[in-house]
Amino acid sequence: MIDKLICNNPYHEPTEHWNNVGAQQYQKLEGRRKAGYMVSTREQARFGVGKFVELDTVNHLRERVRQWREGGYQYTTGTTRKLLRHWTDREKREGMTQFFFCQIEAIETLIYLSETPEGAQFTQKIPGDGGTWQRICCKMATGTGKTLVMGMTIAWQVLNRMDYPNNPKFTKNIFIVAPNLTVKSRLQVLYPSAKKGEGDWNEDNYYEAHHIVPSEMMPKLRKGNILIENWHTLAWDTEERIAKRKSVDKRGAKSDKAYVKDVLDSRMSKEKNIVVLNDEAHHAWRVPVSSKRKSLKKEEKDATIWVGGLDRIHRNNGILRCFDFTATPFSPSGKQSDEEAVFPWIVSDFGLYDAIESGLVKTPRVVIRSDGALAKIRNEIHSKLYHIYDDPEVKDSLNFKGAAPSMGLPSLVRNAYILLNYDWLRNSADWKGVLPSMITICNNTETAARVKYEFDRKGLHGVIDEMADMGLYETDRILQIDSKMLDDAESQREAIQINEDDNLTKEKLAERLRLMVDTVGRSGEPGERVCNVIGVSMLSEGWDAKTVTHIMGLRAFSSRAGHR
Repeated sequence: MIDKLICNNPYHEPTEHWNNVGAQQYQKLEGRRKAGYMVSTREQARFGVGKFVELDTVNHLRERVRQWREGGYQYTTGTTRKLLRHWTDREKREGMTQFFFCQIEAIETLIYLSETPEGAQFTQKIPGDGGTWQRICCKMATGTGKTLVMGMTIAWQVLNRMDYPNNPKFTKNIFIVAPNLTVKSRLQVLYPSAKKGEGDWNEDNYYEAHHIVPSEMMPKLRKGNILIENWHTLAWDTEERIAKRKSVDKRGAKSDKAYVKDVLDSRMSKEKNIVVLNDEAHHAWRVPVSSKRKSLKKEEKDATIWVGGLDRIHRNNGILRCFDFTATPFSPSGKQSDEEAVFPWIVSDFGLYDAIESGLVKTPRVVIRSDGALAKIRNEIHSKLYHIYDDPEVKDSLNFKGAAPSMGLPSLVRNAYILLNYDWLRNSADWKGVLPSMITICNNTETAARVKYEFDRKGLHGVIDEMADMGLYETDRILQIDSKMLDDAESQREAIQINEDDNLTKEKLAERLRLMVDTVGRSGEPGERVCNVIGVSMLSEGWDAKTVTHIMGLRAFSSRAGHR
């Protein structure tokens, strides 16, 4: 049994880990968990078991990087060593941001592969994605601070280029590709001149706010060319798409030079050797050449636009190297479990289990309150709460085609909500100002409408009278997400400005929804009063509501979230 889940110091390399020995039993083992992932059938995934596949490249590099670290970072430039000392000297960083071990190890691995002779040889052996430019991936669980690692990567590249202008390993040109407009907005902190309250920025730049670089280096860092765009900016017209246009405009596809001029800013479009940082890089992958399907699914089309756009930039300007950052470095394989879907260019791995055991992310748990009238309900359904969507009655009901909102919810789901709502109500008593948030992730829009209907009619508190007026029932606190409308807003290159007296167009309504989702539970923002969020697969990148305390999952979840 697990007595204390957190068993490691987040600022030091893990020394222990919990190992699943079957039947949901765990044993604490000495040493760091091997990097790898689990290949499981759906039934095996329910119990956290399956075939464990090691990431040999990562496990080998961990040891090599550790030896290199202990040897004083040999073969690096003076600028790199100064940065590494600045990041790792915990005594001198007293009162500053102390970087987590996983952040330090990620940037160390990138530096080792780029600057040391052994690392350079090793880099040549790392498999690619079939393209002509190299990708290297850092796998970091959500919540472990990969934006800071991106800032470190930028500082390392730009400052070295400034100090060693003839060294081909470095560049001052950094192109950051984000998965949507919300993430693009949050990444503005990676501009070295960003100041809170100036332009669209809500925070100071990370280099100064978190002391990523010594103050005397900031003027040099500001000479770098940094550009941040969401991947939608990379969309281009092919000859095939042009031929299908209904308009009389039949101008041909743009040349790579003209395309790059549109995508990149005036400075970077003229530069050579660009370093690309892909944020949430699991959206950027190549459809296998062997695929014989005539038409692509939406996710395949999107991935093709992302990678294909970078292909054009590489042909025209040259991509020196591409650094991928993601918590889930898998490309959809179309199969339930497929070990070949993992990115083979992963070089650093700090996964969800590692993050939980180091205390870096919240620990999920099933509601355990059994007060009074709820005790009977809890005792009857507790064993079903872990995989509620897999219950045959629930699955059949939630997949009923053409279900009206008034159809209601299966009894197991209703009782689960009563338990969750009661726990939320008790928890909310400790909050001041904004309320904690509950999110429901549904399998389809019909289920989402059924859930909202039940909250609208205040039908999810059973016989507990004190719950009859809880905040989860208040109309202006319930937000049902229109996924299509949200996607439209997230695909824009820049945010649309909205004034209170605006006659809201379709585009402005979509932007208002995006702002509400982005600011759930945040004082003084559009989503301040929202505490009950209902959506379909809406846990997308950029959604960072720190007020979330309760989650109801009414859909099938991939086992990748639990991979090691």
